[in-house]
Amino acid sequence: MGSGGTAVEKFSLRKAYAEALLELGRKRKDVVVLDADLALSTQTARFGEAFPNRFFDMGISEADMIDTAVGLAISGKLVFVSTFAMFAVGKPWEQIRNSAAYSGVHLNIVATHSGISVGEDGSSHQCIEDMALIRIIPGTTVIAPADDVATYDLVKKLADQDGLCYMRLTRPNLPRIYEEGSDFQIGKAKVLRKGKDVTIVAAGSMVWPSLRASDSLKKDGISTGVIDMHTVKPLDSEPVLEAAEKSGFIVTAEEHNIIGGLGEAVASLLAERRPTPLKRIGVQDRFGESGSCTEIMDFFGLTPEGIAETIKEAVNKRT
Repeated sequence: MGSGGTAVEKFSLRKAYAEALLELGRKRKDVVVLDADLALSTQTARFGEAFPNRFFDMGISEADMIDTAVGLAISGKLVFVSTFAMFAVGKPWEQIRNSAAYSGVHLNIVATHSGISVGEDGSSHQCIEDMALIRIIPGTTVIAPADDVATYDLVKKLADQDGLCYMRLTRPNLPRIYEEGSDFQIGKAKVLRKGKDVTIVAAGSMVWPSLRASDSLKKDGISTGVIDMHTVKPLDSEPVLEAAEKSGFIVTAEEHNIIGGLGEAVASLLAERRPTPLKRIGVQDRFGESGSCTEIMDFFGLTPEGIAETIKEAVNKRT
């Protein structure tokens, strides 16, 4: 995910997802999990091994998987559906909208392999539109955890949510930001640092690079705050508005198209509530490329160095 200096230990969000599912499965007999021929990659196969009567591999049939999941949810089951982000959202969007969201059932879609960090699979598999596609559906919840600790806790919190919930996870392991056992609230951001000059509002894989960029910018005399906006919808407005007032400049960072994702959510908030200069860091309305995760993230500037350089340029233009 970019160098960022010395190597740091990284942890699997997919493994954390599987462990959270197993805990929910042990505590609740109504938990069922569906996958679409990718259970080994998403790691939902672990749930299937532990609870074979509550796991359904639907094959390469994502639309059918969503409709089946809706039926299970209507019957009173707590349903989790998983596959790669491109297949979880892109292929069955009509079923997600009309069968799931429109009917008002509680259904959890937890997609792995999101964003450009999928790497060598290429742009056809690099899903940079998923948050936008779910955000636009009324009444939905969209979550992008920053590490394995956040993933583990937020998956368990999904059990008590209503309506259609979407969580995007990465293929690569990510550095751990939070202490084990940390508590999260869906819809409540984590203010990690406060800054006087600029505040980065980041989601998912961009939180750790934003923290490292903040360290680098401090050496250049730029005080940079960082907010982990793990819930992209509904957006936690108060910390963003407070940061806008105190720092006067907001930057968003996401491994997603800047159109329709976190950047637009924050831009809309600021435009309506507190007009503030804003810079959106992410995929700049284009498709991805094929290459290693490190090469791709460097190419798109989604590294600590890339984020810091973009902010320095933006700050210099404002002064």
